[in-house]
Amino acid sequence: MNKKWWKEAVVYQIYPRSFKDSNNDGIGDLRGIIEKIDYLDQLGVDAVWLNPVYQSPNDDNGYDISDYKDIMDEFGTMEDLEELMELLHEREIKLIMDLVINHSSDEHQWFQESRKSKSNPYRDYYIWKDGKNDGPPNNWKSFFGGSAWKYDEQTDQYYLHLFSPKQPDLNWENPKLRQEIYEMINWWLEKGVDGFRLDVINLISKDQRFPDGAEAGQKGHEYFANGPRVHEFVQEMAAETFNNYEAMTVGETPFVDKDEALKFVKEERKEFSMVIPFEHLEFDRKEGWDKITDWDLTELKDLMSEWQYKLQKNNGWTSLYFCNHDQPRIVSRYGDDGEYRKESAKMLGTMLHTLRGTPFIYQGEEIGMTNISFESLDDFDDIETRGYIKEVQAKGELSEDEILEIANYRTRDNARTPMHWNSNKYAGFSEVEPWLKLNTNYPAVNVEKDLAAEDSVFKYYQRMISLRKKYPVFAYGEYDILLKEDQNIYAYQRRGEENNLLILLNFSRKRVDYDLTEEVEIETAELILNNYQKEADFELSGSLRPYEARVYLY
Repeated sequence: MNKKWWKEAVVYQIYPRSFKDSNNDGIGDLRGIIEKIDYLDQLGVDAVWLNPVYQSPNDDNGYDISDYKDIMDEFGTMEDLEELMELLHEREIKLIMDLVINHSSDEHQWFQESRKSKSNPYRDYYIWKDGKNDGPPNNWKSFFGGSAWKYDEQTDQYYLHLFSPKQPDLNWENPKLRQEIYEMINWWLEKGVDGFRLDVINLISKDQRFPDGAEAGQKGHEYFANGPRVHEFVQEMAAETFNNYEAMTVGETPFVDKDEALKFVKEERKEFSMVIPFEHLEFDRKEGWDKITDWDLTELKDLMSEWQYKLQKNNGWTSLYFCNHDQPRIVSRYGDDGEYRKESAKMLGTMLHTLRGTPFIYQGEEIGMTNISFESLDDFDDIETRGYIKEVQAKGELSEDEILEIANYRTRDNARTPMHWNSNKYAGFSEVEPWLKLNTNYPAVNVEKDLAAEDSVFKYYQRMISLRKKYPVFAYGEYDILLKEDQNIYAYQRRGEENNLLILLNFSRKRVDYDLTEEVEIETAELILNNYQKEADFELSGSLRPYEARVYLY
């Protein structure tokens, strides 16, 4: 096992627009993050992943980049970013930037040139095709709804946009484009950035036949996800950029199972440090966006175990996360955001911080922030949610109230509501009304309250992070599942060189019995982490309280 800094790290993700507003325009910014660096240091994190802060018209909240070497006016200046990086490095916290290179903004200079004429030198920086039968070149569907192609009158052709029409896909088949991208990546690495999270990076290679996709699901994904040259492109990029530095790389990879993931992260292949998988967050949407489906714990346990065994056996690594800017709050999905908010938030955190991989904390997760509940379909800001609402309304099968209930459960806005710093007006995020509505529970759920209370979610996260730094078994121990068929308890061991861990997690809101006497032989163990104030003695059989988490060291 090769030891790397990023295997031992805990990463904290910041969505700058919603973290802290320093100049009272209602929008979070870089100087707001600078104001809160000591908070990050107090929590104990090793790296900060920053969502995109590059120049952007903001059609998809910064994921439509118009200049890769400049900072969005709303967020501040390049000097602000450099100061932030310097202050983080002083505290031994690394900076991970978000890199969006499957597509750019349609306002990027490359695209502005590309659309001028078929003979423009930048034409092949993007994917242009003739239409077919008075319509688009094929039936591929955009992730944000509708066709993935947009007709451009100027040259009588269509361009591909897997996301918004303002996010045209870059043409990775063009070696000149690839070199421009590598030069830009090296420019940032030379600046001192410690790594990148790479947005939808497994979509960069498209099947050059551009055939129609199957009718079900995300039409066309079998031809644009994990395409024929994706590993060739990633290996070339890594060789010319990341691998010449001690950089951490995190590939966001939709439509990837454990076998495909291994190709991206097996150390010998020299592609990425780790991937961001999706499968563990899809149990409640098995039948699409507009139906919330039931699931049981054994599904999650089986899936996590498959990934854990596959990667540890084959020298691969993964990120461990439940929340990010694209996912609703996990305590409202897999936990209980009412009576057992604190207990279930701590339990879910315990799972992420005790599996094999690199744990990611999304802002507010460390204080147990919950989903918001909008009162009207007009309240949603998220471009993806608005697209789905339109589609479901067009079908005419659900009432407005039913659509609102689903949208509130699913929307990415759940993660993007402003951070709760205190119980003042606007939650200490700003002194003016924020760009997105605040969750009304901020007077009860906020940083100031958590810092003052001994049994808070924040203090529990602090303890988890300090234990990871103290015991290498948290990062490098071998995983082994226990009580495989149990419908309520997720139990497993981590076996290390110096010591071992036993983890017991109750995913239910009731007291549940367990019996490990047939599965393990442990005479004595020290309880090093427990999410109830009245701690439990070590016993191989007993019961767990609602959403209880226990970590034993032996």
